[in-house]
Amino acid sequence: MQFGIFSVSDITRDPVSGETPSEAERIDAIVQIAEKAEEVGLDVFAIGEHHNPPFFSSAPSTLLAHIAARTERLIVSTATTLITTNDPVRIAEEYAMLQHLSKGRMDLMLGRGNTAPVYPWFGADIRQSLPLALENYNLLHRLWREDVVDWEGKFRTPLQGFTSTPRPLDDLPPFVWHGSIRTPEIAEQAAFYGDGFFANNIFWPKEHYMRLIKFYRQRYAHYGHGTEKQAIVGLGGQAYIAKRSQDALKEFRPYFNEAPVYGHGPKMEDFMEMTPLSVGSPQQVIDKTLTFREHFGDYQRQMFLMDHAGLPLKMVLNQLDLLGEEVVPVLRKEIEARQDPETAKPPTHAVRLKEKYGDQPARQPKPNANRGDNVTGGSPYQDTE
Repeated sequence: MQFGIFSVSDITRDPVSGETPSEAERIDAIVQIAEKAEEVGLDVFAIGEHHNPPFFSSAPSTLLAHIAARTERLIVSTATTLITTNDPVRIAEEYAMLQHLSKGRMDLMLGRGNTAPVYPWFGADIRQSLPLALENYNLLHRLWREDVVDWEGKFRTPLQGFTSTPRPLDDLPPFVWHGSIRTPEIAEQAAFYGDGFFANNIFWPKEHYMRLIKFYRQRYAHYGHGTEKQAIVGLGGQAYIAKRSQDALKEFRPYFNEAPVYGHGPKMEDFMEMTPLSVGSPQQVIDKTLTFREHFGDYQRQMFLMDHAGLPLKMVLNQLDLLGEEVVPVLRKEIEARQDPETAKPPTHAVRLKEKYGDQPARQPKPNANRGDNVTGGSPYQDTE
């Protein structure tokens, strides 16, 4: 089981101090947060993708490459890469490069995002968002697995004899999660390709996500990738932790009340009852997180949102200390004791290398002088033998 944190990269006014950090301050803070995540023993750090204020993460692959260079063990990921408004060719190139730079310590989550104006900014039509997502991923999937691609679709210009560079590290494409909060077609897509399905169950009642995850598991098995128990599932969540539950409620309430997404809405206690939000002592967060397995079955990745709503850096770093020192070690032990032995391992690069090559060395593609143009039809890569 992997544990980590994700950020949506919001720049939000602190309702207690009244201060709003600059972009420079927030970007510097997120690097410190990622480094702290590794320091306290977490497995994954993920950042979202946004192209509008008040968010700063418009170039997540650049940020994640920097974080990978400053860490040694941490897996870097995206908390959404926009498969609808990014060119699949650019995704293939940028994240294969990140895979090389991080020595395999990366994966990515694809999604459609939740900001409608982004579509026309990048020349796309939001009314075509679902077919666009499906077609773009079909191309991305091929670009990482075929050295020379001939392709034609509806939403971009055709490709003829195209080679995406660099080729994936160890000839093993980055692992992909498909993130969705509402769309069964995305769960179907994840199942069809044998990829992971990430349900960011932050807002809606658990029953909604139970249906989506059950559907994904059934379709994963239908396509022959394994049993329903072996499907790869990730979950989101939110937490605010203090030594005493009374302190947690008192400290987090002003941030909850003014949060851009759910502020000025339900009472915090009601929101905690209806959603995965955990505000309390370490044991309360442990107890609530363990219920996720009861609802959704065994899963591979649990991510927490902890740096949003204007929380100052010092408070976030204190949260990570509590999460890493008092919450996650207990969760690891409890989940390991309860986990079905049929459950798949988390899809790390090392695990997937073993599945593909066994004890044999991994293939490393090598460029030829001829890059596979249409005239000669030559293959741009040769075997390592």
